[in-house]
Amino acid sequence: MGIFDSVFGKKEKTVQEKNELPWIPLESLEQLEEIKEKSNERTQVVYKHSVTCGISSMVLNMFKGSYEMDTECDLYFLRIQDHRDISSAIAVTFDVIHESPQLLIVKDGGVVFHTSHGAISSVDLKDYQ
Repeated sequence: MGIFDSVFGKKEKTVQEKNELPWIPLESLEQLEEIKEKSNERTQVVYKHSVTCGISSMVLNMFKGSYEMDTECDLYFLRIQDHRDISSAIAVTFDVIHESPQLLIVKDGGVVFHTSHGAISSVDLKDYQ
């Protein structure tokens, strides 16, 4: 905090800034079944991210910038390089082709919409609540 901030009372940054989304780390195969079950009550969103891909990083930043915090969904984040087994299981479980970056929207036990790359930033998750 700079001197002007302390003098003029600028508020400390909140824990969840605009770019800090309420991610749930997707780190186990068991979570896929949980996602399917929970999707019967609440929209579940899976975001697959490649840490080695510049396009993936750019799309993630665009997604973060367009995400509305009052969206009622559970937001899962999968780092593909850390969990290739889960990425492969997603393709089989939800009958989608693997892509990265990729966004999947799960409702009533199945994927109702999925997209990848630049198209991710134009998705309005509120359309799927």
